[in-house]
Amino acid sequence: MARNTPEAAELAQLLKTGPFHLALRSALSVRGLALNRVQHKLAQRGIKVGVTSLSYWQQGARRPQRPESLRAVRALEEVLELPERSLHRLLVPEGGVRPDGDRPSARSYRTLVEPADALHQLFAELETPADDGLHTVGHHERVRIGAGRELSARESVQVVRAHRDGVDRYVAIHRGDVGCDPSRVTVRAAENCRLGRVRGDAEAGVVVAELLFDTRLRAGDTYVFGYAFEDGTGGPSTEYFRGFRFTGGQYVLQVRFDESALPVRCRRFTQSSAGAPRGGRQELTLSGRHRAVHLVEQGVRPGIVGIVWDWG
Repeated sequence: MARNTPEAAELAQLLKTGPFHLALRSALSVRGLALNRVQHKLAQRGIKVGVTSLSYWQQGARRPQRPESLRAVRALEEVLELPERSLHRLLVPEGGVRPDGDRPSARSYRTLVEPADALHQLFAELETPADDGLHTVGHHERVRIGAGRELSARESVQVVRAHRDGVDRYVAIHRGDVGCDPSRVTVRAAENCRLGRVRGDAEAGVVVAELLFDTRLRAGDTYVFGYAFEDGTGGPSTEYFRGFRFTGGQYVLQVRFDESALPVRCRRFTQSSAGAPRGGRQELTLSGRHRAVHLVEQGVRPGIVGIVWDWG
């Protein structure tokens, strides 16, 4: 099969984000190899693995954990013509700590969002588990800055993939600027979702909103949905950023300014966590006609990426 097909692109994405069983299943499909043929090729390399075990691995019914199984996974990478350690990394990430279950290794929200305690309490009110069963594979976000230099609104179109069965919702987070009044922030569900419960913390200026899907996803399913937060209640805004818990996926952020409130300087930045020093700085040029700047991250890493601007 050609390497530039949609199937091959999906395989490349799964090798970044996992989970392991979906990446293995995709690789077998792209290479067009039956399990008995894979078993034969492994045997030629001195690796003995039963067809039943291979089947269990690609179904997610079992997970390679023993040393001999992990050696078989390294041999599978050769048989399936995959990059070295691409499958192995989904089982044993760098540092040797294995992720729980079959979900991609994730950062905690506490390392990405401040104040973390307020967010934790809001999630508890919505009974949202630490692992919501979803990771983002694509996100296009547009932010509007109003005439008073306030964050007026932000709109998102998001593509997610489920890494466990039964997922039917997503909890979106909005953190306003100083002075934000969560009771006056409006949440709008757009395509392919409905608005569920909404909770806010006035002291922290944080709003969380439950977006309900029209279906229950199975592990490996993707879903596209859109939503928006209309704010305008906070003081002057000087930055916008987003935290990512998982590796992989594309993120596009566009910030558009009102013609009567234009910044004098805009820069991209990254952070490994909310309290870490900022790096990855890059000057961004404000387009004259559309009064906007943007960034594109082709493969995000766990951490924070955003845009900061200075007012004259």
